[in-house]
Amino acid sequence: MPDESVKVAVRVRPFNQREKDRQAKLIIKMQGQMTTITNPETPNEEPKSFSFDFSYWSHDGFQEQSDGVLVPAGGSNYASQRRVFENLGQGVLDNAFEGYNCSLFAYGQTGSGKSYSMVGYGNNKGIVPITCDEMFKTMDKNTDPNKRFEVTFSMLEIYNEQVRDLLSKDNPKGGLNVRQNPKLGYFYVENLKRVPVGSYAEIEKRTDQGTASRTVASTNMNATSSRAHTVVTITFDQIIKNESGSETKKSSVMNLVDLAGSERADSTGATGDRLKEGANINKSLSALGNVISALADLSMGTKKKIMVPYRDSVLTKLLQNALGGNSKTIMIAALSPADINYDETLSTLRYADRAKKIKNKAVVNENPLDKLIRELKEENEKLKRAMEGGGMVMQEGAGLSPEELEKMRKQMEEDIRAQLMANQAMLKENEESWDDKLAEARTETEKIDTGGADNQRKSKEPYLINLNEDPMLSGVICHFLKNSGETTVGRKDASPVPDICLSGLSIQKQHAVIFNNKGVIEIESVSGSGSKTKINGLPLTGRKALCHKDRILFGSNHMYVLNNPLKPETAESSLPKEITWEFAQKEIAQVKGFATGSAGLSKEQQIVQEQVLEILPMVSEVNAVSEELNKQKSFEVVLISAAAQEGGDITQSNASKVTVKMKNLLNGNTWLWERGKFITRRYLIQELYQKFLDGEDVSHIPKEQDPFWEPTEDVLVGTSNLFLQSLSYCLDFEDTLNISDYKGQEEGHVKVKLEPCDPKGKPIDEEAFVDDPRELLNKPYNFKLTIENANIHKSRFSKGILVKYSVKNNGKVEEVKTQTVKNTLTPTFNHSKVISIPKLKQENLDFFESGCITLSVYGIQEDTLPDPKLLKLNTRELREASMYQELRDVTINQELRQMENMENLNSQAHASGRRGTMFGNEIASDTSHLKTEVVLLQRKYERLQQKERRMQQICEEWSKKPDGEKQFEPFFRAVSAAANSTGTRLKTRVQMLNQDGKHVGDGDTISLFVFDENEHELAQEASLNNGVVDYHKVSKHHYPDLQLTKAKTDSVIEEKDESQGDQDSFGSVDLAPYMNPGSEDRNKGFTQNGKRTALLSDLNTKREVIKPARNAISEYSVSRYSCPPPKIFACFPIAYFLFLFYNEIIRDSIPLRQKTPTTLGKKFEALFLIFIFNSFSLWWPLVCQFPSFSFFLVFLCSFVLI
Repeated sequence: MPDESVKVAVRVRPFNQREKDRQAKLIIKMQGQMTTITNPETPNEEPKSFSFDFSYWSHDGFQEQSDGVLVPAGGSNYASQRRVFENLGQGVLDNAFEGYNCSLFAYGQTGSGKSYSMVGYGNNKGIVPITCDEMFKTMDKNTDPNKRFEVTFSMLEIYNEQVRDLLSKDNPKGGLNVRQNPKLGYFYVENLKRVPVGSYAEIEKRTDQGTASRTVASTNMNATSSRAHTVVTITFDQIIKNESGSETKKSSVMNLVDLAGSERADSTGATGDRLKEGANINKSLSALGNVISALADLSMGTKKKIMVPYRDSVLTKLLQNALGGNSKTIMIAALSPADINYDETLSTLRYADRAKKIKNKAVVNENPLDKLIRELKEENEKLKRAMEGGGMVMQEGAGLSPEELEKMRKQMEEDIRAQLMANQAMLKENEESWDDKLAEARTETEKIDTGGADNQRKSKEPYLINLNEDPMLSGVICHFLKNSGETTVGRKDASPVPDICLSGLSIQKQHAVIFNNKGVIEIESVSGSGSKTKINGLPLTGRKALCHKDRILFGSNHMYVLNNPLKPETAESSLPKEITWEFAQKEIAQVKGFATGSAGLSKEQQIVQEQVLEILPMVSEVNAVSEELNKQKSFEVVLISAAAQEGGDITQSNASKVTVKMKNLLNGNTWLWERGKFITRRYLIQELYQKFLDGEDVSHIPKEQDPFWEPTEDVLVGTSNLFLQSLSYCLDFEDTLNISDYKGQEEGHVKVKLEPCDPKGKPIDEEAFVDDPRELLNKPYNFKLTIENANIHKSRFSKGILVKYSVKNNGKVEEVKTQTVKNTLTPTFNHSKVISIPKLKQENLDFFESGCITLSVYGIQEDTLPDPKLLKLNTRELREASMYQELRDVTINQELRQMENMENLNSQAHASGRRGTMFGNEIASDTSHLKTEVVLLQRKYERLQQKERRMQQICEEWSKKPDGEKQFEPFFRAVSAAANSTGTRLKTRVQMLNQDGKHVGDGDTISLFVFDENEHELAQEASLNNGVVDYHKVSKHHYPDLQLTKAKTDSVIEEKDESQGDQDSFGSVDLAPYMNPGSEDRNKGFTQNGKRTALLSDLNTKREVIKPARNAISEYSVSRYSCPPPKIFACFPIAYFLFLFYNEIIRDSIPLRQKTPTTLGKKFEALFLIFIFNSFSLWWPLVCQFPSFSFFLVFLCSFVLI
């Protein structure tokens, strides 16, 4: 037969409930054989396209019949289970009857619908049961007396590179061996049970047996079914008798493989783990990918000499025939339609695209029976001679050492002996009558108890039904409770043997007792056993009544739901119709304090929530193993916000990270493991525990091979975020920042300084302050970060403290750390780092405005000797002692401070579905931004002060001139220039006088703002004279009574202002609770309601008072009234008078600076300002005709208002 390519089909499922809750977006489209996928991050890009033999759209367009079967709705292209069978399963069946080996395997990530396509659910049966059913229907139609059929069924599971027979109760330690046939070259499973079956019902019952076996095994060890491969093998023999009476066997082996979840190994973040290579997670799938790639290269002829790595895993050994040998093979790739699974779905499509390039050469397996028997006997004779002489090893052993030769001889003898036994078993089978073998198997099948499938009993008696992470394994195990009296739960090695026997982690010999009194169910832990049982997520304490649909967790893994048909009304009305594994796990997470609602959550938050729900049962399991093996370690889930992460970005508030903290209960050392690393370790811990169950001594393994052991490493004490907003204005920033741990609790303080400088680190002139950050664009920029000292609270970090951070210096990211200061909790670092930006760009300014540098404070850990008293305690006692110690360490003051911090935040957090947590670094963000804003307001206030004084000066100079010299045009230009100017800051030198009135020295350099017509010329002169202008040219702009502040953020927050300003201008948030008492620097803290409010109030006042003069000038230039120019001069004295009157008398009478401004005061101030602003339009004609009378009228109105 010519080469035939592997047929590949892809199938996309509907959204599941979780994806619907998250409002997932569809990323898959199908048209004919074409499948396209769109990247949700770049929706405008061209979608990636793939072509396969079949593209099945099963996402929507279906309707449910009365029997529950899903069929296409009118006009839709929905692919039903029957259609998939007709395209794929029927081909497998036809090939089997023709005598070809067939293989069908399903590939895809966990939850993508592999099992639904292969096995099905309910009445929507999958390819495997339909194929088996159709096979027996075809056999029943046979009318040829010279043809008979023999069908055998086997079912195995590959988990952790171990093969387990799912049809056998007794599996050897380490699993069944996989051997290679020395003659034919294919691999087979030694001693795998192959059961004769005579009907589809028998296959169905054997499948249920295997599924129940999977459920029990996965529950006992929590061996996640998504990591296991299931292989169903149906051997279909057709024995045909010819005219001469001899028989010919036409044999077909059908392998139906449900592969493990194909989650990408790198997506879990396990990189860097010292034991990663020792874990077998995804090892078989990785090996399968390598085999497919090698076979694809061979089929395309791109490489001539390729070694196909079949031997790299158990799975690839067993699939050797299916992938590269004598088999017709079909692969179905299951796709998830949701945008959240884009990476895994794209990986699946690429995997399938690679597989379709493989070509196999299948042949009909047809041989005379007598020939087969003769060949088996001849082969046995050869094997016996080879085992006796060992000549095969000697011929191939050239160049080997004696030790290697002996090892090879032993291995060869073992393989020959195994093959000899397999051949003898085949000869024995041929000698036995098929009818006798089938009768014996049917007798065994009838005795199989698949876990209480008696539906009549379920409607009359209370029972427990299991829950499993894999929906296919939920509802498989059923335990009926006694009609009256006690039902005991425990291990099978207890005496007497319990009614419900469980095994696995945290299951005690006498675990619990369930009481049934005429349908009233109660449960109680066995006193003194130390058993762990949870009811609806809460630990069981004492005796508790159980209601219909209550969830019960025995130990770490055994999850059951109580169904009580005698009292169904006791179920809570809020419960869903069907209790699922996911619901039960969410319940446990809620009890532990994790939010599980998805409403209002972002995409990133929903991912974190799923990871928490996934990892919580794993942590419980690992803690149970630690207790049973007495490893003195405890584990807990830790959710770290972006603000608390090393190198985190406060602006990415949703990018939380799920980690697991491991703690040494003897000396207190801790480690934070990322999710991927923990999953890898958990897998290795399962291996270790399995060895323990198999009777191996695991108490003295080398620590390098112990998954519970980890070398000491620096521990993250906490982080501080240094915000850079001040750099946008060339301002210095000096502050003492909180050090907050991942829980948001204060762990200490660190004193830092941020200042613009030259490339050598020398601080630049204070006059470099800029109003508009855009002035800095396209110029070199340098600033210096100084870490002066720190103060750490916990004494366990006194062994050594250092600070790490990363910065972008000269265009390259640079990791920086301070020196390690040992034996102190108040380390002095005096660390400085100059950061240079060759050319400041807008992205740099954006980072200054909203970004930060995260300072990660680390403590040195040492593997110190524990307290001898602790060595006498076991792991469980150590955990209880540790929890008690942690509770005791939380002081009343800390609790009160946390309550104050959260008081104004809880309502908002609960509304958004998040926990009410505000991290110290988030509070520091607000404080730092407010401090910088105060400095900017102070600068603007200074400028407006000088602008106001300049306008007063112009008016005074004009008023002092004789009437004959009062020319309006120059005056108008001067006032317009001052009113519309933003001001130019210039430096000049002021000569100092001694007591005799003589000049001393070169004078002091001062800076001042110029608001004048010639400020541009003065700026040019300054640029030619090292930035300094002659004092005589700017003396009129110098107002000694107005002192400019220095360009430092700490200059305006020297004292804490307890007054409260206008709350309508800002939010009503009081920052005082978030300040850190106890430190001198913190006692000089800044609050939003203090100086910032007063400064802004004064600033707005000055700005609004200047408006009338500017408006008057603009009105004059636009309206051009016909009144003589000299008469308009009266407008400016009026404006000036109003300003003085308001500033000196009225404003001081308004209670602006009271903590709670009165409503009357606010209305009065607003009324008066409105009066000023609107008066000019009414006064203008009056002023022009009667200046003196107008003055009197204004004064009178003001007096009446007061």
